[in-house]
Amino acid sequence: MPADPITDLDRRHLDAAIAEARAGLAEGGIPIGAALVVDGEVIAVGRNRRVQQGSAIKHGETDCLENAGRQPASVYASATMVTTLSPCDMCTGAILLYGIGRVVIGENRTFYGGEDYLRQRGVEVVVVDSDECVAMMTDFIAANPSLWNEDIGVVD
Repeated sequence: MPADPITDLDRRHLDAAIAEARAGLAEGGIPIGAALVVDGEVIAVGRNRRVQQGSAIKHGETDCLENAGRQPASVYASATMVTTLSPCDMCTGAILLYGIGRVVIGENRTFYGGEDYLRQRGVEVVVVDSDECVAMMTDFIAANPSLWNEDIGVVD
């Protein structure tokens, strides 16, 4: 499947999410990062911190939203969530709950989350199909299958 059109600005924002994913990996966590973008500027970043913080819900997108702090609905309505990996059901729900209208996804080959549901609900979804994001997740999943399965709620 060919990648969706992506702008240079989207690429820069994806780089911020990738940096977060790499930071999470360096901390011993799962390499998934996110950036919340409003009016072309990153207002928050986050990374999967489930391992680091012993959290049940700190995925890249939810950590990013937490780091953004309280925002008026108008901010979320004009926001783009940029994430290195297709969002899981929990993160898809958070995107919908806050009315985020656009999601840029680094890759969906290693995990295909709630993209179809986002589209059904009117969210613009752009899939970059980044080889860097695919390699990062492929390597992590091969080295840590049990931890990966825990993160996505799959019983080993």
